Amino acid sequence: MQRTIPPFRADHVGSILRTAPLKEARARHEAGEISDANLKAVEDSEIRKIIAKQEEVGLLLATDGEFRRSWWHFDFLAMLDGVELVAGEKSIQFHGIQTKARSLNITGKVGYATHPMIEHFTFLKENTRVTPKMTIPSPSVLHFRMGRNAISKDIYPDLDAFFADTAVAYRKAVADFAAAGCRYLQLDDTVWAYLCSEEQREQARQRGDDPAALPKIYAEMINYAVAERPSDMVITMHVCRGNFRSSWISEGGYEPVAEVMFNDVAIDGYFLEYDTDRAGGFEPLRFVPKGDKQIVLGLITSKSGTLEKPEDVKRRIEEATQYVDLEQCCLSPQCGFASTEEGNVLTEDQQWAKLKEIVEISREVWG
Repeated sequence: MQRTIPPFRADHVGSILRTAPLKEARARHEAGEISDANLKAVEDSEIRKIIAKQEEVGLLLATDGEFRRSWWHFDFLAMLDGVELVAGEKSIQFHGIQTKARSLNITGKVGYATHPMIEHFTFLKENTRVTPKMTIPSPSVLHFRMGRNAISKDIYPDLDAFFADTAVAYRKAVADFAAAGCRYLQLDDTVWAYLCSEEQREQARQRGDDPAALPKIYAEMINYAVAERPSDMVITMHVCRGNFRSSWISEGGYEPVAEVMFNDVAIDGYFLEYDTDRAGGFEPLRFVPKGDKQIVLGLITSKSGTLEKPEDVKRRIEEATQYVDLEQCCLSPQCGFASTEEGNVLTEDQQWAKLKEIVEISREVWG
């Protein structure tokens, strides 16, 4: 059966290819040619258009496409107390390509007072007839990418205090989104997939972290952050191996983290990358507890414009149900279409065709 609460049988991760008017306005704003108000007016207009498009293709949710952001994570994290966005020092290495040089440093106690993305959600909610979905980076992301080296030893000689403060900050953020009417919140979390990669685990060791201990730590952070959410607020997590200009960072199946991730993290669903063999097989889904938790199978790639064959997608769904019940499954792209403002290498028409196909396949599979 189709679902009336999130995650939906046909869902999507969140980010959408930035439109030409938005790209032009952001470039002009960066050059000092238009004001903040002028930029916001363009953002508002373009977000209304993509909300309408999501509704048109038959989705039961809508996001703002992350149109007000440059990055899926830095724009949120850099607005927390104690977090500083650093330009020109470090870029992120993907396969065959690097991002522009941006990174984060923890220069004070991590905290939360308020956040502009609350207003971003409010605008989304006021302009859609379907369920408004908000996406933010998971608390674990603030730690893993930089690790101990980016966290002030004067402020945090003991990382336990850093993890605790971050969890408290996120609990306040979740409460603010809930108060604004958000009932579908997604934590974007590359970390769990990176912990499936021996290369990434070794990099963590070199930064002074113990990758074997991190899943439990991250589970506790997330659980604390979401513990006081309203009973009707759905929280999901998107697990990704990296997504920039159709490239990626990590490889490896979910086996190393599956048992902790599915059983010890107190959330309602998981968006899982399954569009290539980089994600391994469906066997780790055997750890998904029977019940209400939903597995959103990312079988449609956002990294290419080539449209998947419906029969191939339905066959893959059937393969997954060897390990998890069909009624605990949904369908989506494996990631967003534009985790950064640069976007993946496909056209807007191809993007919308993929989302429409997801809706159509979901109706065939679940009625």
